Amino acid sequence: MISDQVFIWGAFGLFVAAMLAVDLGVLGGRNRTIGIKEALVWSGIWVVVALVFNVGIYFFFQDSERALNFLAGYLIERALSLDNIFVFLVIFSYFGVAPHHQYKVIFWGIIGAVVLRALFIAAGIALIAKFHWLIYIFGALLVWTGIKMALQKGEQIDLEQNPVVRLCRRFIPLTEGYEGDRFFVNREGRRLATPLFVVLLVVSVMDVVFAIDSVPAVFAITLDPFIIFSSNVFAVLGLRALYFALAGLMQLFHHLHYGLSLILVFVGAKMLLTYFGIDIPVEVALGVLLAILLISVVVSIFYPQPAPPDPVHQPDDQTKADH
Repeated sequence: MISDQVFIWGAFGLFVAAMLAVDLGVLGGRNRTIGIKEALVWSGIWVVVALVFNVGIYFFFQDSERALNFLAGYLIERALSLDNIFVFLVIFSYFGVAPHHQYKVIFWGIIGAVVLRALFIAAGIALIAKFHWLIYIFGALLVWTGIKMALQKGEQIDLEQNPVVRLCRRFIPLTEGYEGDRFFVNREGRRLATPLFVVLLVVSVMDVVFAIDSVPAVFAITLDPFIIFSSNVFAVLGLRALYFALAGLMQLFHHLHYGLSLILVFVGAKMLLTYFGIDIPVEVALGVLLAILLISVVVSIFYPQPAPPDPVHQPDDQTKADH
């Protein structure tokens, strides 16, 4: 049994490493701006790879419930990862990161986040196994986060108050400006970090912050560590390509934000309902998640965000006073 687990985890680790190598070599190996068409193709490839892996789970374990759990977990993580894209846009805009350097930052930031998520998942499962009542704490946290996310729509992220940014500026010697796509440079015998390294730290930390909300959501589906971790990994593996595919299209789906909030509230409520002996089947949960995403996208298309008023045609205060 132990040897089987070692084989499964080892094979999955090698598979992820190989896919990351392909991803870095094809998309991240050159300093260039990635077009929407190319990003969409690779985003689709990652989705297909995840679905093929999902089928592999079914045939390898001969367990349809396990395969459905992976699909539901992947869908939750994939949907919630869309909110990361907006944060990445804010971070890159704030630090003035050139488009052809952004992919490298996201790539290495996600690798760090995968490692930290693995630790977070392991700790969460161990705690729940010992203190089952924590599942209700996680459920309440998700409901509260979903409501907060919906109410905070449109608020600006103040990176000046980000503890990582403040800590770096205080304790890490930095260069005055960017040094291409390098994270560190040597100057007069000193090793200095570049602002791009600070961006990398901020991206990694923000992804972990999102994991605090999204990972417990998968706990509502299953406590199988392999399913939780693999669904997380596949969601974040495709995030880099998805960023470049949707970065310029986020305004088209402005109501998706509320759909993501509703997903958090739903999975949180699912966890809380187990206290009363109510267990929502994974097939039903999967259908609800798909419905929420579809409705939020359709509503965004049919009810687009109003265009801001044209300042050229707006009368100034003096004109208003004259009338």
